[in-house]
Amino acid sequence: MRKLLEGKTAIVTGASKGIGYAIAELFSEEGANVVITARKQDELDKAVGAIRKNGGKAVAVVADNADRDAPARVFKEAIDAFGQVDILVNNAGVGEMYAVEKTSDDHFDKIVQINLAGPFRFCREAVNHMMPRNEGRIINVSSVNGTTPICGVAYTSTKGGLNTMTLNIAMRLSGTKIRCNAIAPGVTDTDAARAWAAGEQEGGGEMLEFSDKYTNTSVPSTEPIDQAYAALYLASEMGRAVTGQVIQVDNGQFI
Repeated sequence: MRKLLEGKTAIVTGASKGIGYAIAELFSEEGANVVITARKQDELDKAVGAIRKNGGKAVAVVADNADRDAPARVFKEAIDAFGQVDILVNNAGVGEMYAVEKTSDDHFDKIVQINLAGPFRFCREAVNHMMPRNEGRIINVSSVNGTTPICGVAYTSTKGGLNTMTLNIAMRLSGTKIRCNAIAPGVTDTDAARAWAAGEQEGGGEMLEFSDKYTNTSVPSTEPIDQAYAALYLASEMGRAVTGQVIQVDNGQFI
């Protein structure tokens, strides 16, 4: 049986662990060449090694989302390795829990560069690469915080912005064969989510008091593979008629 992403090449940012790694691993299992980015070489090497051990094709590129030059460099390395890029998954990002009155200008600017400006630059690079072929898939990893902003003011603002940017890009590409969508994970079993629940993310646990008010804690959290399945749907022909959408994957915690 033909694999869903046979012969495709996908860039997945922030993919050395957690949701990004689950997406890269699943895409590889479905036949894609994967190019993964993160800031730490040792973690990337471990992730690439695991994918290759399972028979997949993967390369790693050390990249920081806040680096303006990162998208062009990552795309060049992907093209050098595999010829072209068919899928971009903007997963890299950081969480934080500072309330508005405790958020400095420098902190806000830092989070915007990583979580919003970085994805914007990767999207721009992807669109310019994909438009001549009139073919491609862009998937932004947002958060339920884009609509239910219970975490830090900077983080939640970037996720709301990412949702709007996803729709704007989809509108720009309307009528083409390039689709732009987002997935919005709820609480997912990752290192970042465990730090959030323990009040150990930057900014501490001050905003945690709001999570119980706006979260259905009677249902379980999701697993990284749940987010990967949603990304696979959007990246493959299964989602060929879907664009401009933010698909919330949260087990109903944030209905």
